[in-house]
Amino acid sequence: GVREFCMGLCANGIALYNTGLPYTSTFAVFSDFMKPALRLAALQEVNAVFVFTHDSIFVGEDGPTHQPIEQVSMLRAIPGLTVIRPAESHEVAGAWEQAVQIDGPVAMFLTRQKTENIPAEYQGNIKVQCGAYVLSEDPDFDTILIATGSELTPTQKAADKLRQQGHKIRVVSMPSWELFEEQDEDYKKSILPDECTKTVSVEAATTFGWQKYTGSKGLNIGLDHFAQSGPAEVLQEKYGLTPQALATKIAEYIAQ
Repeated sequence: GVREFCMGLCANGIALYNTGLPYTSTFAVFSDFMKPALRLAALQEVNAVFVFTHDSIFVGEDGPTHQPIEQVSMLRAIPGLTVIRPAESHEVAGAWEQAVQIDGPVAMFLTRQKTENIPAEYQGNIKVQCGAYVLSEDPDFDTILIATGSELTPTQKAADKLRQQGHKIRVVSMPSWELFEEQDEDYKKSILPDECTKTVSVEAATTFGWQKYTGSKGLNIGLDHFAQSGPAEVLQEKYGLTPQALATKIAEYIAQ
């Protein structure tokens, strides 16, 4: 804990002296120890990048002490801190492109486990700079699925299963709430139109805060409790984050 706090303060100091763009890296759960330094970074509007890896319950066998549940939400709550949680390599590249340009501190959350790249047919849709974008959609969609980070691919696969059942789905990748909120209202409405009342969020963390985007009638899939020790694929199955489990839960929600 002492190490992470000092590391954050060192990054802030380097940034204040304008000797370069500093970045730090540690497990996402250890952002708890860095919180005062992160808050100071936001207060002082320093240009620094704080990288947090092992960003979900899929840390696995280290167990709940090392599995971040509330940390992403905690950092999103810090005014002036831009949080980016990219899904795969193309979004990571886009996240770094934004991180070196943003005037202020940036927190980047990255996975431990391997993730699949966005299929080539959808890569032209990637717009990390906008905070959220439409990854795939059906004409006359009636349900929106929003996902971040390592949950994007399972969500896209769940959407494919739902489409096979006749559902009309839009999949939205939302790597950054803060960047999305910087967009004009027309863009935000084009991604999350009011007329679509069935909206789902998927993130392997607390669902706290997602109601802003899913609304009072939305479905927020995540973990509002601590997880357990186990391999990532076992935890994915146990907590209903596989494509099939997501598709089943979302289909039940659509039918309501």
